[in-house]
Amino acid sequence: MNKPENNMSLTGDAPAAISTTQKIATAIGLVGLFIMVLSIANVEFPNKTLFLILSLGMITAGTVIFANDAYLGKHAGIKNDGVWFKSNTSRGFWAWIVGISLTLFYVILYWYPEYLGLREDGENTGIIALFDPLSRLISGHGASQWFVYGTLYTLAILIFGYKFILKYRHNKYEIYRTYSVMFFQLGFAFLIPEILMRFNQPYFNPANIWPLNYDFFAGYKMSEFFTAGNIGMMMFIFGIISIFVITPILTYKYGKRWYCSWVCGCGGLAETAGDPYRHLSDKSKFAWNVERWVIHSVLVFVVVMTIAVIYSYLMENPGGGWFTKDIFLWSSAGFLTLIFALIMIFKREQLAKDAKMGAIGYFAIIMSIIAINYFSGNYRIFFFDGHQLRAWYGFLIGAAFSGVIGVGFYPIFGNRVWCRFGCPMAAVLGMQQRLFSKFRITTNGGQCISCGNCSTYCEMGIDVRAYAQKGENIVRSSCVGCGICAAVCPRGVLKLENGSREDRINSEEVLLGNDVDLMTLVHQKSERTKD
Repeated sequence: MNKPENNMSLTGDAPAAISTTQKIATAIGLVGLFIMVLSIANVEFPNKTLFLILSLGMITAGTVIFANDAYLGKHAGIKNDGVWFKSNTSRGFWAWIVGISLTLFYVILYWYPEYLGLREDGENTGIIALFDPLSRLISGHGASQWFVYGTLYTLAILIFGYKFILKYRHNKYEIYRTYSVMFFQLGFAFLIPEILMRFNQPYFNPANIWPLNYDFFAGYKMSEFFTAGNIGMMMFIFGIISIFVITPILTYKYGKRWYCSWVCGCGGLAETAGDPYRHLSDKSKFAWNVERWVIHSVLVFVVVMTIAVIYSYLMENPGGGWFTKDIFLWSSAGFLTLIFALIMIFKREQLAKDAKMGAIGYFAIIMSIIAINYFSGNYRIFFFDGHQLRAWYGFLIGAAFSGVIGVGFYPIFGNRVWCRFGCPMAAVLGMQQRLFSKFRITTNGGQCISCGNCSTYCEMGIDVRAYAQKGENIVRSSCVGCGICAAVCPRGVLKLENGSREDRINSEEVLLGNDVDLMTLVHQKSERTKD
């Protein structure tokens, strides 16, 4: 008697198992990973350089061979076969194993680096010692846990970026933006800061912009800039220009995608290594409400924390100039008041549902600024040390949220948990995109067959199909412009555009034949066109 086969596929074909070549590739990659595990266990390798090359090389080779076999033998096009049938991509057993393993790695990385072999005095051991030769080659110094992490992070974006390019090779937009994040991660986020360290300059990643780079205005960082001569001052000025000039201009022209999907390392890892998990994002309205409250609360936190840290720095370093701590404090309050007033005067109608949330967030910031002025003393903010406030932010948001939860739980919550719920940079860019940008995703509702691919693979949890069915432009502040919704659409319904801001937000209810006089609607649209 034949054993019955459980098959939920509508086509009647069971999801294909991985091929022999893919199994061999997986084994090669696991051997490379096992070398690193042995180093964590303090196995002493006779030639660290050789074994490091062997480890990274085998991981790279295994991934490349697997990707080639998985995609090059098939026609270009949508390749999301069987994602809900695989344990690793459907919150199954292996998904939890991967998630727990990544989480443990991040916990050790952030809070217990000594278990990785970091030694404050003396030679490194463990996996950190394994990376010492590469670190000395690039920066001239021994490795730290952050160098190990940066190397593995960059390698992941490069090798999984290659896999991503093969998977979406039918779409030029996906290819170009993947090359972009690979370039910025390798050059700007990894090599440039390490090379600067080699020449005894401040560690500086030009692509890491405040408020994502919450340390930019920290006292120790500003002291590094101001004591590093012209180069340090150029870094500081570039950071300021990035915040107030480059970011608004590029977001106005291209939306937040220029950063979140083309430059940012967090987005780069999510798009490449996290691609198999993009369908796990929660599309419910409840998740959307939580997203809006949480991400804007984080933004309020980082703004207040930054003001507090700069205030403390000016208190500790008065300098005798005109720019005192009080002038800074009230200038910040005035600047925020101006922004809020302009938005409420000129963009109030577009805020609708978000107006209340924005008002509460603004009120919290202003009250915090006033509290800083009246209740701080002797370097204390809200009765706490200003530097301790920054340390709490680094622990809660910079480490626990962005690392442990944001990456560690890719296989459970999807690949953009941090970008969607916690990134303050995404919040700032999202507000600019919603209110001032020319970017939108246009929809041709007449072509939509409601297959749901777009909503399923939206990593930001947007129900794209609901917009497409109505023929409504997608201008959600959370949209990172990754373009996957358009890439997986079989009918060409969706298109990423930078057009006129007129009628950019065209929210309409679904029109049914019994609900509207179609001739009246045609005349109304005709009159609107004439005007």
